[in-house]
Amino acid sequence: MSLRERLLNSANGSSAPVASSMAVTPARREPPEVNGYIELKARIHNRLLEALDLSRLEEMDPAAVSAQVATTIRTLLVEEGRLVTEADTARLGEEIRDEILGLGPLEPLLQDHSISDILINGSRQVYVERAGKLQLTQVSFHDDQHLMHIIGRIVSRVGRRVDESSPMVDARLPDGSRVNAIVPPLAIDGPSMSIRRFGKDPLRIQDLIAKGALSAEMAEFLRVIVRARLNIIVCGGTGSGKTTMLNCLSGFVPADERIVTIEDSAELSLQQPHVVRLETRPPNLEGRGEITQRDLVRNCLRMRPDRIVVGEVRGAEVLDMLQAMSTGHDGSIATIHANSPREGLGRLEMMMLLSGVALPERAMRQQIAAAVNIFVHVSRLSDGSRKVMRISEIAGMEGEQVMMQDLFEFVRTGTSASGKVEGHLRATGIRSTYATRLELAGLKLETPQPKVGLG
Repeated sequence: MSLRERLLNSANGSSAPVASSMAVTPARREPPEVNGYIELKARIHNRLLEALDLSRLEEMDPAAVSAQVATTIRTLLVEEGRLVTEADTARLGEEIRDEILGLGPLEPLLQDHSISDILINGSRQVYVERAGKLQLTQVSFHDDQHLMHIIGRIVSRVGRRVDESSPMVDARLPDGSRVNAIVPPLAIDGPSMSIRRFGKDPLRIQDLIAKGALSAEMAEFLRVIVRARLNIIVCGGTGSGKTTMLNCLSGFVPADERIVTIEDSAELSLQQPHVVRLETRPPNLEGRGEITQRDLVRNCLRMRPDRIVVGEVRGAEVLDMLQAMSTGHDGSIATIHANSPREGLGRLEMMMLLSGVALPERAMRQQIAAAVNIFVHVSRLSDGSRKVMRISEIAGMEGEQVMMQDLFEFVRTGTSASGKVEGHLRATGIRSTYATRLELAGLKLETPQPKVGLG
């Protein structure tokens, strides 16, 4: 979207009603002083469009545009003859610049790097998550049409749309933050949007050790198995840190290997120089042109990948991914939603059934046991902290059952008076089934001794 379009649309989105067939929640009645400020902001916004040379602004960098907008706003306020305090003038300038150049009321939240999630429940209620805890903010939108305009601006940047015919959408921000929006008629109380933030500097494995999410011994084990090209599944619930862990694991991949990533909405932040990023595509207005994760998995097998990384396995693509893992594409990594490694096995079986291929139960389990080597289970605890709860390995089949054993685990011992979860990370002392394979790969892996780890 060009700057000219953003300027014109921001005027509609923040100050004037926009015609739409979509039902929205009526705007809340505001006090007179609030309405006066909104009317002033709308007038200044509209006069700003008349005063600025839009064609010239297109050629300027964002910092210069921001400075010119601020100067013009001050001039217009003087011409309006309104007695506005310096604080209100600064606020007015910031809000209009955010509408034109950014995402309106969300901009201050997006600049706060302590926020990990932004949860918007209609135009009047915005929550954020800091340190694992939800907090209600004072941020609000003028009305539901204003929020719809911001959502539309986000999704249009990645070639997607949201409307009555397509009321759910996944997108991303330029900084990699993941966005999900759902609008009326599915969202009864007005448009809703969730933004999953990723830090300005992605967390590394050393950061997780410092936070007590895993021990140095566990991190070394993960480094060794990635270098030895074992296939890894990261499992956990929503917001447990699966993507962060996947990013950290990918950091152990040698720089001379070719990595192909597959995601619904691109959010991974891999640091290697040779990375090809693939992203799904939703159907167009005619219901055609959809590209699914399964399509991408099949295609990437023709792209000569050394490693395949699937951001989240959630459907029929699981069968193609497991076949790739067991037929030469060792060292692949993926995430799934599951609350334990054992539940992860069940989820994989269920998704294989959804692939439309009729396989006996034993054949499915044999496929999983042959393809997947390690499960890394991560979780967000009641105090908001995130931990690697266990690292488990698949040790083959026994009869109809897939055998698993825990190599590392977090042992919870209680909760402190302040609500902090207490416990320790430890090795179970079990020798890895893959110890010989790791040694043949030239990697030294000490047999873990049962002891209290860092945590």
